[in-house]
Amino acid sequence: MKPKIAILRTDGTNCDEELFYAFEKAGGSSEMVHVNQLIHKEKDLKNYQILSLPGGFSYGDDILSGKILANELRHRLKSQLDAFIAEKKLMIGICNGFQTLVRMGYLPWNMKPAEEVSLIFNDSGHFECRWIKVRVAHSKCVFSRGLENKIFDMPVAHGEGKFVVKNKAVGQKIIDNNHTVFQYVDDGGKITMKYPENPNGSFHSIAGVTDESGHILGIMPHPERNTLKHHHPNWRSQSVRLCNSIFENAITYFK
Repeated sequence: MKPKIAILRTDGTNCDEELFYAFEKAGGSSEMVHVNQLIHKEKDLKNYQILSLPGGFSYGDDILSGKILANELRHRLKSQLDAFIAEKKLMIGICNGFQTLVRMGYLPWNMKPAEEVSLIFNDSGHFECRWIKVRVAHSKCVFSRGLENKIFDMPVAHGEGKFVVKNKAVGQKIIDNNHTVFQYVDDGGKITMKYPENPNGSFHSIAGVTDESGHILGIMPHPERNTLKHHHPNWRSQSVRLCNSIFENAITYFK
């Protein structure tokens, strides 16, 4: 039986179709689920194995990117989400979904009361919308199993993608406990803080992090937009590593 994936939608969601397709192509069974369907108990998270929070601008990024959706999930669906996590199911948040998971406190350590990391405005001061490169770090993350040190091309599309930490101790904890999953690299594959290869100035060049269990992934670039070779602008002139393996790892986890 194919693992079922809930693609969470709300006002301002986009990239949901790409994410739906990425999981279907990987062997899963995707389903669009509006947040109101969960709130009104028309659908239940217990019937899904993977919860996916797509990119976009949920609720217009009012207050702060991902903040309203995070509050809605935390205050109206906490029991469903807690049960989902307790069953060691998987969650992935991409771009705005990553921002939402951070605002909820699920990343990088599950539901710690004080928000010790955040995603803030890019150092460039503007929206970044282009292709970049990321390297896979060593971590517990299910989505990146067997992909360590591989380099992927992915598009970014964000204004608030700079990953920051509260203090040096928090940053060191993230590094020491291998919460880093993806890091921005230059054309030579070297981890970099330089713009434009690092599109936002993130601490430790972080493009994606996982929680302590490795079951939750937050990533700022969009792997779901690189699942067919012609997605890449230079597909005719260069060999492109697709991001399908990230989604395939999630499906394999349930087999």
